[in-house]
Amino acid sequence: MITGKNIVAGKFSNTGANTFKTFNPELNLDNEWDFFEATADEVNSAMQEAVEAFELFTVCPDDIRAKFLRAIAQQIEALGDELLNVYKMESGLPLNRARAERSRTLHQLNMFADFISKNDWRGTFVEEAEPNRLPKPKPSLYKTHIPIGPVAVFGASNFPLAYSTAGGDTASAFAAGCPVIVKSHPMHAGTGELVASAIVRAIEDVDLPPGIFSNLNSGGIDVGKQIVQHPKLKAVGFTGSIKGGRALYDLAASREEPIPVFAEMGSVNPVVISSNALKTDLKKWVEMYAESITNGTGQFCTKPGLLFGIDSSELDEFAVQLSQKIALKDSTVMLNPSIENNYESNRQLAIEQNNVAVLTEAHDVKPNYGKQTIATVDGTTFFSNPTLHHEVFGPYAIIIKCKNLQQIQEIIEHIEGQLTGTVIVEKEDFEDFKPIVKALSQRVGRLIYNGVPTGVEVTEAMTHGGPYPASTDSRFTAVGVHSIKRWIRPVTFQNFPKELRPV
Repeated sequence: MITGKNIVAGKFSNTGANTFKTFNPELNLDNEWDFFEATADEVNSAMQEAVEAFELFTVCPDDIRAKFLRAIAQQIEALGDELLNVYKMESGLPLNRARAERSRTLHQLNMFADFISKNDWRGTFVEEAEPNRLPKPKPSLYKTHIPIGPVAVFGASNFPLAYSTAGGDTASAFAAGCPVIVKSHPMHAGTGELVASAIVRAIEDVDLPPGIFSNLNSGGIDVGKQIVQHPKLKAVGFTGSIKGGRALYDLAASREEPIPVFAEMGSVNPVVISSNALKTDLKKWVEMYAESITNGTGQFCTKPGLLFGIDSSELDEFAVQLSQKIALKDSTVMLNPSIENNYESNRQLAIEQNNVAVLTEAHDVKPNYGKQTIATVDGTTFFSNPTLHHEVFGPYAIIIKCKNLQQIQEIIEHIEGQLTGTVIVEKEDFEDFKPIVKALSQRVGRLIYNGVPTGVEVTEAMTHGGPYPASTDSRFTAVGVHSIKRWIRPVTFQNFPKELRPV
């Protein structure tokens, strides 16, 4: 049952008067529930409870936190169809996507539970003392990692489950021993409340302090600003736009005590296709990229947005067939009218640039539906026009026809940081493409060979991040077990007896 209330340390709360509703983009109607915006007092209470709970949570044994993570997964699964139906009503995404994302969310929680059950996850390192060393003795050194404190997690618009209330940021922070204050995303506050209630029940099941989790609502940005500016907060996790992530980053940096913001932001995910690959298997790449560009109405941070190739008859045929394939696809609904409006504005801005030709675009679509679009431009124009480099979040991609591989390499070396880069080649291209691969490796966090960038495997070897503005710190990943490293810091104990070292 959805109440519309905030959850502050396990208790439902609605002390404020301001409310907002979520929206069903498929029906183009408000959903029935009213959600109460958190007040300043509720933000302060959530933070104070988190600080107090941290004293206990930070020394909680790993096996208890692992049990807690598994309990969250069990409680989310127990929500059954109610969760899936609310998810669909608030996002417009189909039930099969809801089921897949729920499975991913459960997998992430259980994955972190397994990870912290290993004794070595903190990277503890011991150096024994050498009292007889000359010219002076060497002390004993015990290095380990400890949780940093209360963490704020901002829910993502395009992943109501896997990147939101109990998503990867929250799961990894809990695994590390950090309390979490979730700023629920206003587009799917109902989905967020159901998941938040599951977390509260898991806390009760495992008998942990309720202050380790709060879920706060707001329809605007004020509550998020209050959370980030609170002096007791120690870090922020965010998935979303460059504008939103940069605003949080600047806000956190301006505090008296600056704190890290681990934001995963925009990306255009460049793809470089060789003429030989197009000669060998044109139909395969057309079908694969038509699906990747339009999947989920193009609302993935890993959607391929820039397709580079050498100006040739093969690339021309690829462009024609890709545009024809996409034109045959039914348009699909976007997450929210505001996202559709932003998409349409950015799409129009891109296709109105000089020398940009539109090969196909959908017309007469339903309200809140995205107009899938394929455009093309020459490499020289693209290089000199930064507007064409920016992400268009939706079912849009542009094919860049370049003079040669050297021009492609030069463009890649000058574009902003990205989450992914892809090369589609045949074996005879390997030698010529080595400079391209090297250039991409300097600009992206993940390189794909003969595939598509959409789809992020949740494993230990995954990197989901990249140079700015793909993320605010390219040393970390937002997906996989190593994302836990965002919420811990190294501490060295010198000459400490074992009895005083942290367990």
